[in-house]
Amino acid sequence: MIPWDEIEAVFLDAGNTLVSIDFDRVAAELASLGFACAVPALRRAEAGARPAVSRYVAERSTEHVDTFRFYLREILGRLEPLAAAGVPTLDRTASQLATCLRAPGEANRLWRWVLPGVPEALESLRDQGLQLLVVSNSDGSVERGLAEVGLRSYFSAVVDSAIVGFEKPDPRIFEHALERAGVCGRRALHVGDLYHADVTGARAAGVNALLLDPFGDWDGVDCERARDLVELAERLRAARGPGVHTPR
Repeated sequence: MIPWDEIEAVFLDAGNTLVSIDFDRVAAELASLGFACAVPALRRAEAGARPAVSRYVAERSTEHVDTFRFYLREILGRLEPLAAAGVPTLDRTASQLATCLRAPGEANRLWRWVLPGVPEALESLRDQGLQLLVVSNSDGSVERGLAEVGLRSYFSAVVDSAIVGFEKPDPRIFEHALERAGVCGRRALHVGDLYHADVTGARAAGVNALLLDPFGDWDGVDCERARDLVELAERLRAARGPGVHTPR
């Protein structure tokens, strides 16, 4: 159980926690390949793909091109036009889409859509006196990306795997975050969207963990879940009481 009233620092994943993939762009690329897919359907398919992606990255880097291709394939396989087209077409389309989205100069623009409620949730967490850090598997660009969408100022530190040299679920990336925050694991809570990277990794470092599950796709996991950061902020405020601020 998470000791909600003892939490002093909250670590947040970046992708699918603060920002999401640009689904408008994905839909446009798919249309150019001959497949019409609505953005809401893409968002739902992406969330549904996360358990499979989590299992896949348990033994692989989340930043490898094969992981990104697998991620896209799992999303596309949950969309009627692609699922009905057959495995060869699905595989080919996922590869083509990965190439388009990771073209030179394009990849860094992909994760730039701030999820609904995120700024308000971050304001609430900060108002509660909680220290906020980002802990992300990335390519060294996550801090710049957060600055570009107006979120960087909420965080005391951004821990990027490409910069620190450890990638979730390696507990050392969480230990690095604990050092930056100046708290022990019991007083920290990590929040992310992939069980094997976020929950397993955080727990290995003695950090509390919460899994984001917007549509209830993670039934059966042995951890606490929340729909989004708005729910997280509400639960922390309820546990800590009104007007509770952590001294800094």
